[in-house]
Parts: sequence; C-alpha cells; structure tokens
Amino acid sequence: MPTGLAALCIDANDPLRLAHFWAELLDRRLAPDGVTLEAGDDKELAIVFRPTSEAKAGPNQMHVHLTSATEREQHETVERALRLGGSHLDVGQRPEEGHVVLADLEGNEFCVIEPGNAFLAGCGRLGEVACDGTREVGLFWSDALGWPLVWDQDEETAVQSPAGGTKVSWGGPPVRRKTGKNRMHLHLILAPESDLGSEVERLLTLGATRTALGEGDVPWVVLADPDGNEFCVLDHLG
Repeated sequence: MPTGLAALCIDANDPLRLAHFWAELLDRRLAPDGVTLEAGDDKELAIVFRPTSEAKAGPNQMHVHLTSATEREQHETVERALRLGGSHLDVGQRPEEGHVVLADLEGNEFCVIEPGNAFLAGCGRLGEVACDGTREVGLFWSDALGWPLVWDQDEETAVQSPAGGTKVSWGGPPVRRKTGKNRMHLHLILAPESDLGSEVERLLTLGATRTALGEGDVPWVVLADPDGNEFCVLDHLG
C-alpha cells in the first residue's frame, strides 16, 4: 500500500494564531497541540502549522480552494475570513470570474470558489490544493500516492483519493520560479506495513530527490518532488 497523504503543512511565524484563524474559518476542531486542524468529515486533509522565522516572500507555490454550496455560503465564508483578519487580494483575477481571492493573517493566498463548480463537486469544504507544477509532477504524485489522475488535459493534472475528498492539482506551464523553501508543503504518512527507509527509496525511484534540509534526529525525511517542491515522509502524524 502506498504512503498516504496525511496533511497540508503551512510554515507560520505565529502557528497558534494562524491555526485558530483556519479552525474558525473552516469550522474544524484543533488537536490538543493547538497547531493541527483535524481532518474534515468529508475526507478533507488535516492542516498542520509549523514555526518558521522566515517572512513570506512572493506568492506561494500552492494554495487552497474552499467550496461553496450556495452564493450565500460563499459570501458568508468571505465575510468570516475578513472578520477573522483576512484580506482581499488582487492576483489579476477578472471581474467576471466567480471566485474570490483572499489572504490569511500571514498573507497565504486562498480562493473561495463560487457554487456550481463541477470539478470540485463532492470534494468537501477544503476542495482542492492547487499547485504550480508540470505534468511530470502530477504523474509523480499519482504514482507516489496510488491515486488516479482525475484530470489530465493541456499539461494540467489533478489527483484524488479513490475514497474521495480533497483534490490536489497542478496548473501546468508556465511554472512560477521557486525561490527558497516552500511555505506550504505536503506531509505523507507511512502505510502500517512500510518502513521509512524502504518508502524513501521507492519515492526516489519514482523521481523524488533528497534535499539539503537537515532534519536531525526526527521520525521523518524531507524530499523534493520532480519540480523541486519539498515534502515530508513521516512514520506517524503528530
């Protein structure tokens, strides 16, 4: 059984504050550590916040899309985000586009998608992790997770667990130039019968590379996908 996708990790200057923002926004429970949003009821990813002293510089390589069942729900989500300290963001979206682009307390971009979006139907509130990336990296993640491609057109790709839930997508070229460590990245967790060393070797065979990040004596390994985006392989979540 392949490694599972356990969580989206967000590096934060104030993990507790940012975790509470997202918990309130998504109506999710916080784990006892105060910096982990438990997975949603519809197989949505958990979200983990980890401390960093680095300031955000430039747009993130990935951001999340929140779904809306109705126009009223979309409006309420936007208003809740603003009340919690979020802000509107101009990324060049056109007036006729139905989604709303916002930023959280530390400037991380996210979109509140309009109702009726067929691609995100049934994905849950945290509908999608949308990434800058090539078709090659979408194929890598399909193999790494054992998730089928649910979109593969015009060099754009997306994968989703056979059980449903949050999709992960890559927008194809042109891919934004990566500068420094990604502020948002994925956490993978070992299948029960796997061991960390063997799983790392499997991922390297699929096209991952080792990073220069020194993890120290910890139960995870940091790798990079074929586009150079970091991800962590953990033997347990938490």
